[in-house]
Amino acid sequence: MKPFMDKDFLLSTETARKLYHEYAAVMPVIDYHCHINPQEIAEDRKFDNITQVWLGGDHYKWRQMRSNGVDEYYITDEASDREKFEKWAETLELAIGNPLYHWSHLELQRYFGYTGHLSKETAEEVWNLCNEKLHQDDMSVRNIIRKSNVKLICTTDDPVDDLKWHKVIAEDPSFDVQVLPAWRPDKAMNLEKEDYLSYIQQLSKVSGIAVGSFAELKEALRRRMDFFASMGCSVSDHALEYVMYAPASEDTVNEIFKKSINGEQISREEEMIFKTAFMQFVGKEYHRRNWVMQIHYGCKRDNNAFMFRKLGPDTGYDCINNYAPSAQTADFLNSLIATDELPKTILYSLNPNDNEAIGTIIGCFQGTECAGKIQQGSAWWFNDHKQGMIAQMTSLANLGLLGNFIGMLTDSRSFLSYTRHEYFRRIMCELIGGWVENGEYPEDYTALEKIVCGISYNNAKSYFDFDL
Repeated sequence: MKPFMDKDFLLSTETARKLYHEYAAVMPVIDYHCHINPQEIAEDRKFDNITQVWLGGDHYKWRQMRSNGVDEYYITDEASDREKFEKWAETLELAIGNPLYHWSHLELQRYFGYTGHLSKETAEEVWNLCNEKLHQDDMSVRNIIRKSNVKLICTTDDPVDDLKWHKVIAEDPSFDVQVLPAWRPDKAMNLEKEDYLSYIQQLSKVSGIAVGSFAELKEALRRRMDFFASMGCSVSDHALEYVMYAPASEDTVNEIFKKSINGEQISREEEMIFKTAFMQFVGKEYHRRNWVMQIHYGCKRDNNAFMFRKLGPDTGYDCINNYAPSAQTADFLNSLIATDELPKTILYSLNPNDNEAIGTIIGCFQGTECAGKIQQGSAWWFNDHKQGMIAQMTSLANLGLLGNFIGMLTDSRSFLSYTRHEYFRRIMCELIGGWVENGEYPEDYTALEKIVCGISYNNAKSYFDFDL
């Protein structure tokens, strides 16, 4: 029997162990998509206890606690941090086979030196150990980032954001990790939302453009893109239900936009027409600016209306949506490449059944600007577990060039989540090592080093053209 999560965790062959320990493990981290708060980096926050850094805002853990019958009082309500931690410990010991079990214990090992396992019985020991460590200077936010070997972070930022904290970080010579904004204009696109007019008024104010038409909306967004670019932004991100393609004339799109800001009801068909035009506009702007377009889709959000009214979005009530017409995805990309305005693009679907569709779509639109111009993104959200990662990488290998894959991201709100890169790299090395051991790829370590180090770090550095 193998020891619990030892140095060769998830590595079952000699080749896998060599690939991980000699190549993958020593590569730095580029976290090109996450949801951490730049203010906490700017202020170099220190956490009072493990609950704050582990359970604050982590809806992955909240879902599992609810699945264990834990009352909301101990999850998002007024229970003490100690009580919330104890409920999480009781839950975690039942999470066999869940990535949260592995992630949590990797974090305990790497940041707190704890090699046991967390359970109801060990909760007090772990609570005391972690809190003692967190009170030390080397466990401030910036030092956690440093000890994680992170070189660059892209946060997730709305066009109306002032990017104040990014400026503070950039002007601080004592911190050498780049923290860049990433453009996330979902609120500017989602004209079906009740608060859309309020958002447009806010955008008008910060852009200096009185937005009353689609043309003025585009000009306001261009001005904000200029500002984001001045702050080092070169990455965008979009959360879509699916990648739609419902083209219409500029006049039709403008009429739909005006209906929305005038408080009139928008039909589903009109919504898709507007969003198609919006995505075509931003895609062409990204191409002009050499920005990367990330598109996350396949999620049905806020399914529990009762809890949404109580807690709001991003609280653990989302699920996989199985509607993503690949024909429309291809047509959308084709509409951009037809005028040579297709930017570097990364497609992520929350539905693993879309892996093969994405793998075939991306092969239709590659370019010479860089290797792997159109990418399939890493296994995302409900798929960033062992089997999900294996499925995504195997599908990509089957249908494309795995060696050009840009690898893992945290997609997290926690500063301890950088161990997800380790988890991914171990799984990747086990997968590739297995192919070598089975005679499916030669034992050519020059080529294997290029592939493993590329997927771990080098490909992302080159793809995003980061100055590192």
